[in-house]
Amino acid sequence: MNIGVEKVDTYERVIVKALLDSGATGMFIDRKMVARHGFRLQKLERLVQVRSIDDTNNSAGAITHQVEVNMYYKDHIERMKMDMCNLGKTDIILWMPWLQAYNPEINWKIGEVKITRYLPLWKEYEAERREESKESKRSSNDKRREDCEMDSR
Repeated sequence: MNIGVEKVDTYERVIVKALLDSGATGMFIDRKMVARHGFRLQKLERLVQVRSIDDTNNSAGAITHQVEVNMYYKDHIERMKMDMCNLGKTDIILWMPWLQAYNPEINWKIGEVKITRYLPLWKEYEAERREESKESKRSSNDKRREDCEMDSR
């Protein structure tokens, strides 16, 4: 499926190949495509380990950055953040919550995707990511506090 992605700072748009993947665990954008088109990177607060299908660490390493883009598909426009990693021949992977939010009509015979409805799940997804980040920081701080208490005894 071809989609347009636009830089949020310069509004420069490029057409890329996207893969709908109901088994993906995130929204991903390819590292080489980002570099080729000069998208602005946002460093993640913490690394995200990438696991391969065989449950081993991905050879490309952890995800360290994300990219914010405006995504265009036919009449649909949406701002989203995507984790940057090596995707090989695919530029973007759209994951299950995106499929659930839009529940697109897919005609497999002719390869057509129609977005005719929308459930506002993206705000919930972003809130969950922020909460996970807060919990991770709290857990890390609690661990440091416990370590300090142990050292003082």
